[in-house]
Amino acid sequence: MNQFADAFLAVFAAHASRTVAWCVLPNHYHALIETPDIKRLLWELGRLHGRSSHAWNGEEDTRGRQVFHSAMDRAIRSERHFWATVNYVHHNPVRHGYVALWADWPWTSAADFLREVGREEAERIWREYPIRDYGEGWDAPEL
Repeated sequence: MNQFADAFLAVFAAHASRTVAWCVLPNHYHALIETPDIKRLLWELGRLHGRSSHAWNGEEDTRGRQVFHSAMDRAIRSERHFWATVNYVHHNPVRHGYVALWADWPWTSAADFLREVGREEAERIWREYPIRDYGEGWDAPEL
């Protein structure tokens, strides 16, 4: 996952003006970014998906399986939506049962976020902008 996460972040470094929050899991990912050209960014992510599928299928001597094969975009509508999204992205490894604490998952921006804003502020943001049913239906917890 290190290689995919590095390539994933390289796409954002080249095509996003700001990467706010991100998380890579074994079978999907989430990111909150700002970009001047979402179509170009999605195209580049599609290329990354194709390269990843090709490489992983080759490693397993399998062809045709798609991995990380789609992406969706959504405009942030408010400050509440922004912070709930930050919380959702960082909470995803906990939601899927990989770790008990955000910062324990190595393929996320959560530890950097906690260092940047501090624990007290992160807890305030978590309480003030809860995820509740945010993202319901995007990725089932059992994924």
